[in-house]
Amino acid sequence: MTMADLFYVIGASGSGKDSLLSYARERVGAEVNLAFAHRYITRPADAGNENHVALSNLEFASRLSRGLMAMHWQSHGLYYGIGIEIDQWLARGVSVVVNGSRGYLPEAAERYSNLRPVLINVPPAVLEERLVRRGRENPEEIAGRLARAASFGQINHPRLVSLDNSGPLNESGERLLELLHHYPCACNY
Repeated sequence: MTMADLFYVIGASGSGKDSLLSYARERVGAEVNLAFAHRYITRPADAGNENHVALSNLEFASRLSRGLMAMHWQSHGLYYGIGIEIDQWLARGVSVVVNGSRGYLPEAAERYSNLRPVLINVPPAVLEERLVRRGRENPEEIAGRLARAASFGQINHPRLVSLDNSGPLNESGERLLELLHHYPCACNY
């Protein structure tokens, strides 16, 4: 990579973003000029599979009021943020991978001209199976997440790359690693 890119990984809850990001984080080579950002979330640290920084609502609001969030949004009754440290990393020429939000994509694209959205896709039946299996939500919450996933429809961005994650994790994970190593490309994985 000659220029620092901001890889903005998005997809429906349950599409496997956290698993893919974890897979890539554990295998990306030291020679790749890349950093994975943590999300700040008002969710307990032990909830879910995501490697995130847990904040109380008060802590989140305090950081937000002090300008410490590069990006922030609310979803599923929680607050999510990406810290301003990513701006320093990008300024130093380090490409950054973030776990983003489909709903926040327009704001992120407006702020970062170097944004590279990566949409993680799975068929609706696979998404439902994964949400049930992870056991984090009750049936009503699962129905809400499935409805929200369906409501997004087409995601548009000139640099959007779609990655199918309906197969084995190692296959999708290797495709993500290839993308992180060899961007830009005009392809779907």
